[in-house]
Amino acid sequence: MRDMILKAVAQPPKLFWGPILPTILNAGIQVPMMFMAVGVGDVNPLLFVISIVTCHLAIVIAGAKEPHLSTMIQAFGQTNKVSKNLYKERGNKFEP
Repeated sequence: MRDMILKAVAQPPKLFWGPILPTILNAGIQVPMMFMAVGVGDVNPLLFVISIVTCHLAIVIAGAKEPHLSTMIQAFGQTNKVSKNLYKERGNKFEP
């Protein structure tokens, strides 16, 4: 059991050598845009393939500098919620 926890912390999941969440977001946004542009505007799909590969290389470089990039994005999504303050003060006080 201890080995699994250490492995998950030491080696975050990767997809094609990049952090998994930004890689999936890159493909999930650009591939549908490519199909829509090809279907509607008759655009050459090679432009999108070059864009996908370029963005993926940038994600791989960012993932090499910060291997826990996926975890940081997930943590930001959980803490970026607007809380309702009990007392009238400015800003979020993270009170229940």
